[in-house]
Amino acid sequence: MQWTLVIPVKPLERAKSRLSDTASDGVRPGLALAFAQDTVTAALACPAVRDVAVVTDDALAGRELAALGARIVPDEPGGGLNAALAHAAAVVRSLHPESALAALNADLPALRSLELARVLDAAAEFPRAFLADAAGVGTTLLAAAQSRELRPAFGVDSRFRHRTSGAVELRLTDVDSVRQDVDTGEDLRAALALGVGPYTAAASEGLLETRPGARGSTT
Repeated sequence: MQWTLVIPVKPLERAKSRLSDTASDGVRPGLALAFAQDTVTAALACPAVRDVAVVTDDALAGRELAALGARIVPDEPGGGLNAALAHAAAVVRSLHPESALAALNADLPALRSLELARVLDAAAEFPRAFLADAAGVGTTLLAAAQSRELRPAFGVDSRFRHRTSGAVELRLTDVDSVRQDVDTGEDLRAALALGVGPYTAAASEGLLETRPGARGSTT
């Protein structure tokens, strides 16, 4: 099964406020963009992914992610994350009504394409499925098979909310790169330990005691 991924990117100036203990106001927008660039690059290299739609109203993010090959969907509702995802899913389905869809976080800088493929292959067995984040509270990926509604419920306690909505939790091992989103300095350390992509490696250099290193590969 081939998937279309929907990746939400909020305005960069408002992104990653919980990284304030690690990065200054002037640095965080660049970090958020770098996370998204590495996420989109790995997603587009995934053999299970047909295309990537980024929903954003940030002009810089739109330009940079389009240059990587993502399709940009304007965030017309302006009603927050779940409204943006539902809107982007509707746009995708208007073009490809039978498309399998997955919403993926934009802050997965250590994302590996083959691990993402494993998650999507597992999700294909269910009408709706999700992957919990590394903290075990949130969600990094929500998938809806062909002709199924996405019904996103991201935000606080999204693992619980997606489970109670009827989505099946994917209990996979060895897919840490798909679970490790970055909201805090500790999250960034964990992502760096896994091995981040080149954009995040460059943007985060010098922020933490451990110098980041690029993987050199998204697989």
